[in-house]
Amino acid sequence: MTALAAAPTRQPGRKRRPLPFSGWHFFLLPVAVLFAIPFVQMFLTSVTPASEINKFPPRFWPSAISFDGYASLFGKSDILLWLGNTLIVSSSAIASHLVLCSLAGYGFARLKFRGRHFGFFAVLATIMIPTQLLMIPTYILFSRVGLIDSLGAAIVPWLASAFGIFLMRQFFLSLPAELEEAAMIDGCTRLQVFFRVILPLAKPALATLAIFTLLGSWNDLVWPLIAINNDHAFTLQLGLANFQGTRRTQWSLLMAGNVVATLPLILFFLFAQKQFIATMTFSGLKG
Repeated sequence: MTALAAAPTRQPGRKRRPLPFSGWHFFLLPVAVLFAIPFVQMFLTSVTPASEINKFPPRFWPSAISFDGYASLFGKSDILLWLGNTLIVSSSAIASHLVLCSLAGYGFARLKFRGRHFGFFAVLATIMIPTQLLMIPTYILFSRVGLIDSLGAAIVPWLASAFGIFLMRQFFLSLPAELEEAAMIDGCTRLQVFFRVILPLAKPALATLAIFTLLGSWNDLVWPLIAINNDHAFTLQLGLANFQGTRRTQWSLLMAGNVVATLPLILFFLFAQKQFIATMTFSGLKG
């Protein structure tokens, strides 16, 4: 009787604290490490002395830290110019995607007009057209309007995309229409509903669209390689491709260039990953 009285009793309504990890972490952690190894190796190679890079067997961790590759990169190339051009292209692409794709996606999701479904599927069908088939007509069009060998040749193709319109339309369809009806009853116009009610709720989708747009515009190489021959209009990927062609054996310098090209993408994804996950979760709740 005494033992039973001394036994602790669980207080009703007290919730057990959730564990800081789940069983999925035991699977995801090795996968994350596996994907991170190439990036770590790339950075370590960029700070490895040139005399140790070609040694056999190769060493994962350098015996000394050397920043000669970065010094040569910023001293022998126009990487700051390339980086600035790429920032202009990517910033313009993200801004135009967020505005144009959200407007088009909202129109296909909510506005009632004749040929809405046909127009949406026509836009969506352009995703199936191989990019190689569009390069020659696009080059001819750009040459006639005077965009070849200029930074505009890299900006214009990224003003909008069928994928961005599709992503925003699907997100807008997952929002309840009662929110818009209530706002219109209060006297808001359609544009006011879009900018004051719908767009603030679409921040996760906008962040996801910004991530995909940044990845595509930042890493774009094939089209700038065809349309831009002016050294002052080189983007980062195009400049590194030409720079690597003359310095194939200088691995520390080449890896330093790859680190500079990859680091902004990693930082941007870490900054927007919560919004990215929220978009996937919100979309997955739609039945």
